[in-house]
Amino acid sequence: MRHAVFIVLGFALTCGAALAQTATTSGPGRAKAPAGARVFFVSPKNGATVGQDVLVKFGAKGIVVAPATDATPNTGHHHLLIDQTELPPGDAPIPNDATHKHYGKGQTEDTIHLEPGDHTLQLDFADARHMQFDPPLVSRKITIHVK
Repeated sequence: MRHAVFIVLGFALTCGAALAQTATTSGPGRAKAPAGARVFFVSPKNGATVGQDVLVKFGAKGIVVAPATDATPNTGHHHLLIDQTELPPGDAPIPNDATHKHYGKGQTEDTIHLEPGDHTLQLDFADARHMQFDPPLVSRKITIHVK
């Protein structure tokens, strides 16, 4: 029984040390954005008139697009913000709902359905934990008109 207690205690100490190392290497909240990295829309273009099913293509430079399961430094994945007036809080994962779409498999395009009218789109790139980078890697917000 005494050996089992030491094994469990040793495992807990090892896990605690690993977590402490992760916290110091990645910081308390957000990973640093690589210098010069940026995300952008390949399509549609700002001001475009589109149908209700919109093919949206995402671009990235200076950072690698990868699935959310990949925690390699300088990698991340896209999130699409639809009709948002401000960015999500930087101290928590980006929400996952109808107006904050996650592309955690490393996707670089999607067909989204929007109701007729004007809509804004913005990309928000995040790390494996769905946390924004520091500073946030966001695209310029575009406006599209859906007919």
